[in-house]
Amino acid sequence: MAKIKVYVKNNQTEVKVPVGIKLLIRKCCSAVLVTEKFGKDAEVSVSFVSNEEIKNLNKIYRDKDSVTDVLSFPLTGEDGTEEINPETGAVQLGDIVISLETAVKQAQNFGHSLNREIGFLTVHSMLHLLGYDHETSQLDQRIMREKEEAVLEELGISRDATFVTQGDKD
Repeated sequence: MAKIKVYVKNNQTEVKVPVGIKLLIRKCCSAVLVTEKFGKDAEVSVSFVSNEEIKNLNKIYRDKDSVTDVLSFPLTGEDGTEEINPETGAVQLGDIVISLETAVKQAQNFGHSLNREIGFLTVHSMLHLLGYDHETSQLDQRIMREKEEAVLEELGISRDATFVTQGDKD
């Protein structure tokens, strides 16, 4: 069975990283690779950053001068081939950058748990690292959304399973 190494770094101080989030991220990354039948050892880097930092990255790499929730940076060779870590032989999929500030705000706005939001952002980005793009067509958007929800449901953090009601917040 293929293995995945997930490097999780906290590069922000605005929000305390909740206990268990790193494990959740690792489970989400692994679940995407299993669902997509990736079948090779892989490595991915996930970083938490501030709104200011993700806005800066969004401006530099996407020419969008605004805060966003997550950015994906696939790592491929110059000829479009997979990058392989020479020390481990694992495919280097790329980097995921998450604004923890925005994730907290979105979880509140959508009425679900922070675990659900971080899980969704991680799964969403992993699919981007594997080549999916929801911005190319409505069909591609629908395919990606269905894949996201299938993985999250498998992990027990689907939209329906994590909805927070007023009574739950007390």
